[in-house]
Amino acid sequence: MHLWDKGGATRESLISFTCDSDRIYDARLAPWDIVGSMAHAVMLERTGLITAGEKESLLAGLARLLEEVTQRNFSIGKEYEDIHSWVEIRLQDLAGEAAGKLHTGRSRNDQVWTDLHLFIRHRSYELAHDLRRLAYDFLELSEKHKGDLMPGFTHMQAAMVTSSGLWFASYAESLCDDLHVLSGAAALADASPLGTAAGYGTSLPVDRELTASLLGFQRLIVTSPYAQMSRGRTERQVTGAIASAANTLGRFASDVILFMSPGYGFVSLKDDLTTGSSIMPQKKNPDLFELVRARCNRLQAVPGEVALMTSGLPPGYNRDFQELKAVLFDAFDGISELVKAIHGALEGLVIRKDILSDARYNDIFSVEEANRMVRRGVPFREAYREVAKKAGSGKFISPSVADYTHTGSIGNPGTELIRERLGELMGRFMAGKSPQELAERIIGADRLRV
Repeated sequence: MHLWDKGGATRESLISFTCDSDRIYDARLAPWDIVGSMAHAVMLERTGLITAGEKESLLAGLARLLEEVTQRNFSIGKEYEDIHSWVEIRLQDLAGEAAGKLHTGRSRNDQVWTDLHLFIRHRSYELAHDLRRLAYDFLELSEKHKGDLMPGFTHMQAAMVTSSGLWFASYAESLCDDLHVLSGAAALADASPLGTAAGYGTSLPVDRELTASLLGFQRLIVTSPYAQMSRGRTERQVTGAIASAANTLGRFASDVILFMSPGYGFVSLKDDLTTGSSIMPQKKNPDLFELVRARCNRLQAVPGEVALMTSGLPPGYNRDFQELKAVLFDAFDGISELVKAIHGALEGLVIRKDILSDARYNDIFSVEEANRMVRRGVPFREAYREVAKKAGSGKFISPSVADYTHTGSIGNPGTELIRERLGELMGRFMAGKSPQELAERIIGADRLRV
């Protein structure tokens, strides 16, 4: 059954083309559609558009449906067009005639956008916690290996002394920036479009501020047309934040692949994190990190995909927006899987501790020697020229590493500052209430007439 059915006949092939895949993705929005409907039902009663008895019937029926859709094997059958028709039709059995009043004052356009805002807010909160946990993993490794020296590179040439601890800390700090970007994207979704209907408001006396409050939104999307104008824009920002995190993970994976290659040998992987060759018995391949790198690169293309799908669309709702669900869901699923993969793989990463004992890295200590001369009062340019005469000639004798004191250096990677920053960034994310928690909030607020 279709909510727009006026009695005419529509080709089955058209229905299949427009709805079959959408039902699959809508199943993931089902809990959010139901809690949005609960808030809408409370508002309809408060504004006199339905009776108290009708509201109670709707809330009881919606609570039953919420239990049903949270079952693992939930799916939307072909007899329904989408999650909105599934909820309304199933409610007829549970709430009777009141089910026909639930759609009062709203459109599927503001309904699905509300569902997606709730979904994005919740998944962003979950992703933020996963990224923070991974950043903590990097910080622990940084503290563990802050004294393990390795060469730093510029132009792919060994350049200066650095440490494994700084390498790990740099990725923790990169994840801080990713959280910063994600918090901004999540804030865009923390606005309620409910009540904007098809993008031009409604003549019915709906209370948009009430539904926003019941659903825990921080603000409204104020103008009704902008609710639809923001479609694509919000997804682009959210997938951009996901792409930022993917860039961090992909670069780390690429580093690991490079650093475990024979020309470097800075790290190795435990056997249970490598694969082999069907013809070369000695091979231990970093397949996990290679696939992480590839999938991260794919995720970095997603914001461009969203932009291409939505650029130049005319005003108002366009069915093109339906295709954004698959892109958005896949992006969240993809980055979550990659974060978990790196988290598990870090346990099997082995850091070599004697890297700089190799004579080929002697010359990178030349900066250390020049700085020692500066401390003795020698002008830097003079020290530079004197050391340069020895470096590269085989005559330079590697001194011990100098004392580093500034924040973000070998002996002081600044992990505590990064931990503080992580705490501040996590404070920007609203608690990611589950659909069940939101349902309890709505029912509790209704009883208290908040």
